[in-house]
Amino acid sequence: MSSLQTIVIGIFIVIASVQCALAQPIDNFYRGKTVTMVIGYPPAGANDVYARMVARHIGKHIPGHPSVVPRNMPGAGSLIAANHIFNVAPKDGTVLGLLVPSLPLEEALGASAVKFKSADFHWVGRIAPAPNITFIMSNSQVKSIADAFDKTAILGATGRSATNAIYPTVLNNVLGTKFKVVTGYEGSAAAMLAMERGEVEGHSATYDTLKTVHPDWLTQKKVNVVVQYSLHRHPELKDVPTSVELARNPEQTQILLAVSSASEIGKFVLTTPETPIDRVRTLRQAFDAMVKDPDFIADAQKLRIELGPLPGNELQRIVAAVAGMNPEIAAKVKAIYPLN
Repeated sequence: MSSLQTIVIGIFIVIASVQCALAQPIDNFYRGKTVTMVIGYPPAGANDVYARMVARHIGKHIPGHPSVVPRNMPGAGSLIAANHIFNVAPKDGTVLGLLVPSLPLEEALGASAVKFKSADFHWVGRIAPAPNITFIMSNSQVKSIADAFDKTAILGATGRSATNAIYPTVLNNVLGTKFKVVTGYEGSAAAMLAMERGEVEGHSATYDTLKTVHPDWLTQKKVNVVVQYSLHRHPELKDVPTSVELARNPEQTQILLAVSSASEIGKFVLTTPETPIDRVRTLRQAFDAMVKDPDFIADAQKLRIELGPLPGNELQRIVAAVAGMNPEIAAKVKAIYPLN
């Protein structure tokens, strides 16, 4: 064997060894580990249901099969959890998060509570889009969005930066509706309990939150869905207008489109910035496998929640586009957006 052949063979052995070394640590790293799923919402409600469903299923698709433990960290419309994941949590792929989908918009508008850069998170994947709606008890004077322009309905909400406060407030500021938003409720379940007690008349949440927590309100027509905050009408809400459809001029359209971007980002999973790229890739692959897993799909059907997966790299592009919004549009949105 010539010396050149010996060198070439040696190079191939080194390459093979490096490849094995790169592949092996992922399996070794996660084996015996606990991955924390940080949930920027209180227990109960659709967001918590989605996050806990992911926690039940994603571990078996991660090499080494780590345990995945959910941890609720509500507060400030889930910005407390976002800041924690970005600045405090270990940046090693052992922390996942499900947070408010308006994170990139909050950052683009310069919210004071934002201590993160949305595009620097590693976005693992979207479980489902998040078509938000405003729904109001049927005994209220406000029975349609048309009524909301000359009658007042009191809506329960969590924090000023939560979508359940943002969406109706933006409609007030852009279109002139007369929703009165009362914040301070711990989550959607608490706000809906307040509706039952007569403290408030309505609430804004994702459609699946309403279907999960109070499906009877829909079947028994105890509430009227008056508007949906999404880019397209939901198939089950064909008679309910989107906020964008209510716009009367191009400027209003641009503002409402920007604000509705959260519906496209939806229910997602992300991980910490600076996580080694091979672990990010592994988490994304695990997520993609999970959303195709028949057990995961059956679990979603049992819980009566919707799926609409999007791979992490595609979600990352959407987030970057929102966070890098045209400054002119950002200024217009900021003028009417309820920042903390």
